[in-house]
Amino acid sequence: MSDAHTATDASGHAPFPATGRRVLVSGASRGLGRALARAFADNGDRVAVHFGSREQEARATLDSLPGFGHALVGGDLSDPARAKDVADRAAEALGGGVDVLVNNAAVNLPHPPATTSYEDWSALWQRHMSVNLLATANLSHLAAHRMIGQGTGGRIVNIGSRGAFRGEPDHPAYGATKAAVHALGQSLAVALAPHGIAVASVAPGFFGTMGVPPAH
Repeated sequence: MSDAHTATDASGHAPFPATGRRVLVSGASRGLGRALARAFADNGDRVAVHFGSREQEARATLDSLPGFGHALVGGDLSDPARAKDVADRAAEALGGGVDVLVNNAAVNLPHPPATTSYEDWSALWQRHMSVNLLATANLSHLAAHRMIGQGTGGRIVNIGSRGAFRGEPDHPAYGATKAAVHALGQSLAVALAPHGIAVASVAPGFFGTMGVPPAH
């Protein structure tokens, strides 16, 4: 005999809630990350606002969120150990778990092939790989294992880019790492579906933010 608390879906997991979820948004200090954090909070979810170095802006994001139970979590995601620390502290701050992960943190620094020195070129590729791709992979792994342990399923959303499909002549590492993020999402979607975890990647079109002026 089942009730609203014990009913399960076709995968054997309880139906995923539409509100009141525990959400970690990486790179939420401004721009799209801030807008995503606000959208989840507006929906009645509890949000862990992650920042890398922009603590003041992240606090402004946190202060703007309606509702309660939100948290601020800082850390350099390019370091695997610190990424794990971010995931652990976010889960603790949200009451012991994470239901939704939004991989939004990214860097996008110019490095035109014809005019960038080899030293800068190689350093910028390493930076883009460590933040845009490896941090996304690491946070996804950490969140997925936590969701599996919770037995509740979950959601992982990767923020990709139109640059993954059209190319980025002055930002090739950004386009390449975002293409890899989309490929990662496809693999994780299949691998994690049996555990009740849905994975989706989105490719936003161009929009103006604090980091990218509208006249671009």
